Amino acid sequence: MRIYLDNHATTPCDPRVVRAMLPYFTEKCGNAASKDHIFGKEAEQAVEAARRQIAALLKADEGEIVFTSGATESDNLAIKGVLEAYGSKGRHIVTVATEHKAVLETCKALEEAGRAQVTVLPVDSTGLIDPDRLAAAITEQTVLVSVMFANNEIGTIQPIAEIGRLCAQRNVFFHSDAAQAAGRIPIDVEAMNLHLVSLSGHKMYGPKGVGALYVRKRHPRVKLRPMIDGGGHERGLRSGTLPVPLVVGFGLAAEIAAKEMSEEARRILSLRERLRRGLFESLDGLTLNGHPERRLPGNLHVSFACVEADSLMTELGEIAVSSGAACASATLQPSHVLRAIGVSEVLAHDSIRFGVGRFNTRDEIDVTLDRTVRVVRRLRERSPLYGRMTEHV
Repeated sequence: MRIYLDNHATTPCDPRVVRAMLPYFTEKCGNAASKDHIFGKEAEQAVEAARRQIAALLKADEGEIVFTSGATESDNLAIKGVLEAYGSKGRHIVTVATEHKAVLETCKALEEAGRAQVTVLPVDSTGLIDPDRLAAAITEQTVLVSVMFANNEIGTIQPIAEIGRLCAQRNVFFHSDAAQAAGRIPIDVEAMNLHLVSLSGHKMYGPKGVGALYVRKRHPRVKLRPMIDGGGHERGLRSGTLPVPLVVGFGLAAEIAAKEMSEEARRILSLRERLRRGLFESLDGLTLNGHPERRLPGNLHVSFACVEADSLMTELGEIAVSSGAACASATLQPSHVLRAIGVSEVLAHDSIRFGVGRFNTRDEIDVTLDRTVRVVRRLRERSPLYGRMTEHV
């Protein structure tokens, strides 16, 4: 029984989305920039419809949506674009230790090149930042604060509205990587004082290879220096021929998420809690990572003492879970997110992320629970570390 529980790494494309995309690979084959004939106009209309759908998900204006290849590109464009456009004001960036590598590595590269000064804020044991500490970190040279909306590993949701108010009061641009949050929890860019928001289609049951950056147009207007030069597509901020089928799919995925979010979140949360309760009632030596309440509905990140994550995943067979972020799965280093919240290096290697999603069922959760409990018990029987741990209980 193949069970997919890695919905933070990527989500399966919704069949409704696939059906909507198919015509744009064949009979509706126009380039959205070719406005001299019906095929191009048809493609342009489809792109603009998708732009409206994505804007509606964020309660934004359609003219504030810039299409990219995904959240990584959006993060780069937001951070580098602001820094280059407003370098005369200052070159200080404030971000957080648990950010996605697309943010942390971008900031690191800018700092190493001498183009930016970066302050990386710590988090508490649940993954939350301290707004007072953020306020103290902002200086007259600060041009950008970048805080992930919801963490991709431990699911913790940051106090985005509070951070937004602070940034607005201090006249600093606020960027958030919302790839994990968009479509899962409500986002209101106006109410939350967000200036830049990164999105990715494949995190919300859309296709891979397409994303977007929300760029505020007023109160205040955000200017960006583009990273890609070319034909001036996307208001000159991101040149390149748009992948019309992917854009269409992304748009419909956003529309579906907006309509079904509340009901879907309740259902997914009930499945996650069924799995969590079952694991913690059946096994000892478990630690929940991330905030117990302020977390994504489908996120369950657990450390299994004395059970290596790699061994557990191997024994789970065709149940797909993760030992960390997909972007960092090739490294043997422990998760920087877990280390930032104070998890020991040993326990960080004993940690699993379950990502419950739209297409998971109660039967799948029950199978996963049963198999995980049996595998953990079997692996611990072979572990001298577990034997010593239980002797002292």
